[in-house]
Amino acid sequence: MTSATEFMLHPRLAADTVTVGDLPLCRALLSRNACWPWLVLVPRRAGAVEIHRLEVADQARLMAEISQASRVMEAAFSPDKLNVAAIGNLVPQLHVHVVARRRDDAAWPGPIWGSGHERAYDAGAAEALAAKLAVDLGL
Repeated sequence: MTSATEFMLHPRLAADTVTVGDLPLCRALLSRNACWPWLVLVPRRAGAVEIHRLEVADQARLMAEISQASRVMEAAFSPDKLNVAAIGNLVPQLHVHVVARRRDDAAWPGPIWGSGHERAYDAGAAEALAAKLAVDLGL
C-alpha cells in the first residue's frame, strides 16, 4: 500500500464535498447534498479501492473511524437509521459513506443513491456544519 503523502482525492469527491478534516487514517468530508447529513471517509492511501486490500492495521483503523463518525452523526442528528456503505461504482477510490437517515427524509425507505433528491446548502451552511463536525470528531 502506498503512503498518505501520495494520496490524492478523486476529483468527483472533491467537487461533491466540503473538507471536515483528517482523522488518523481518513479524510472526513461532508457531502454538499443537504437532503441528508452525510459524511464520507476516504482512507488517505493512494490506490486504495477495496477495504480487504488495505493493510490489516488500516482495516482496523478504518472500522474505528467509521464507528467514531457514526457516533458523531448519531449524537448530532438523532437519525432513525445510519446508512454506512462503501459502494464505489462511480468513484473507484475507496470511500465510506456515513449517512444519517430519518423516516421523513426525501428517499425513505429507499437508498439515497439514484433517488434524484439533491439540495444545496444555503451559502456558508455546509462550511459551518463541517466545522461543527470537525469539533465533534475531535479534529
